[in-house]
Amino acid sequence: MAKLNVKPTRMELLNLKRRLKSANRGHKLLKDKQDGLMQKFMEIIREAKTMRREVESKLGGAFKNFMFASSMMHPAMLETALLYPSATTELEVETKNVMSVHIPYFKIKQEGDILNYGYLQTSAELDTALKSFQDVFLLLIKLAEIEKQAERLAVELETTRRRVNALEYKMIPDIKETLKFISMKLAEQERSTIVGVMAIKAMIEAQEEA
Repeated sequence: MAKLNVKPTRMELLNLKRRLKSANRGHKLLKDKQDGLMQKFMEIIREAKTMRREVESKLGGAFKNFMFASSMMHPAMLETALLYPSATTELEVETKNVMSVHIPYFKIKQEGDILNYGYLQTSAELDTALKSFQDVFLLLIKLAEIEKQAERLAVELETTRRRVNALEYKMIPDIKETLKFISMKLAEQERSTIVGVMAIKAMIEAQEEA
């Protein structure tokens, strides 16, 4: 704790009391925000953890399917089949405000067919492999969305935590310490004034008696 550099006057005492009231109110609001952010952050982390396991599993399966399809076809035919893709994907990003945090949401728009090759020189295994990659691609986009949300929340959570700590361990204790100091100074001044008044009164009474 450190005493603020202010004059020990009644006006400063009133100002500091108002500041302390505002600081306590702000601390409560930020603490509630911190708790809400933490709850939302943990929900997203659990969702991301579950989805990451699903993505890793399906991605591994997609690669296995593709390796199997590659072994069933001549390399030149495989390259020719995949040389001119006709499917397109567009990604749109929208944001929503969640407790002053702009959370991104991804929207995917796909057109065309990934199976744009002839079926005479390709195997059914290649169809299966490409469709499995298409499925896991959508999951990857969703996982990226969730992890970006977690990143934004983590930044805001750390900022809020610092503000809460600054109020709780620095600003509020400093104001309280300064209030205590000013109150003591004003009490001393009041006692000094009373003693002075009593001394003057005693002198007047002594003069009257004389």
